[in-house]
Amino acid sequence: MGENWQPRFMSIIIVSDVFGITPALLTLKDKLGANTIIDPYEGKSMDFINEAEAYSCFITTVGLDRYVSKVVGRVESLDSQTTLIGFSVGASAIWRLSTNKVNHIIKQAFCFYGSQIRNYTNIEPCCKINLVFPKNESHFDVSKLKEVLTTKHNVITTQVEYLHGFMNYYSSNFNQVGYEQHVALLCSNTS
Repeated sequence: MGENWQPRFMSIIIVSDVFGITPALLTLKDKLGANTIIDPYEGKSMDFINEAEAYSCFITTVGLDRYVSKVVGRVESLDSQTTLIGFSVGASAIWRLSTNKVNHIIKQAFCFYGSQIRNYTNIEPCCKINLVFPKNESHFDVSKLKEVLTTKHNVITTQVEYLHGFMNYYSSNFNQVGYEQHVALLCSNTS
């Protein structure tokens, strides 16, 4: 690929949280005009009862490192520019891969409540990343993390009034108003 390489079209890829593919995530995919969903479970519907069950399954069967590798593999196979949208562990996976030199493929990323980002603050993203943090997290100070990340090149941070999971219909923290606001924001920034 030379200096004059131009992508053929723009794609949108959703990187799921520990719930994987759900009917609500498929609805979001359609609303955003996304091309595909990358999930931890090879597209299999898991039908988890709650977040604790979903998290336990993710940790014991996949884990963040393997999920990052899976997402990297999918992104590296692309031949056109893409926008990545990730939720929770999906957001953390996007953050981790953002140091890869596939920035000619990744146009931008939107990462919602990627709590594991706190363990990788040394990362310097090669592409534009919008980090959306919740009002608070039980394991760390969101404001302090936001303060550290705001100084980085290519990083935009926002802290919202909603809780971790506000975009996931199956989360106990789902918030319809926050969901609708951020779907509109995503639509306006990915079209």
